[in-house]
Amino acid sequence: MDLDTTLPVTGMTCGGCVASVKRVLEALPGVRHADVSLDAARAQVVHDPAQAPVAVLRAAIEAAGFEVPTP
Repeated sequence: MDLDTTLPVTGMTCGGCVASVKRVLEALPGVRHADVSLDAARAQVVHDPAQAPVAVLRAAIEAAGFEVPTP
């Protein structure tokens, strides 16, 4: 069963940043779709938690040079 997870993303400053975050997320096994918003500073990801748990999503975003702040 897929989950719909929203993660805050900081450090994005342009459309290229948005495209980078979307690309790294959608390249992960188990990620069905990623919607990344510069204005909202967030990534909404539909994923299979067994294949792509939140920690993996977070690590991919951070490896791309952006931050995922914890609440």
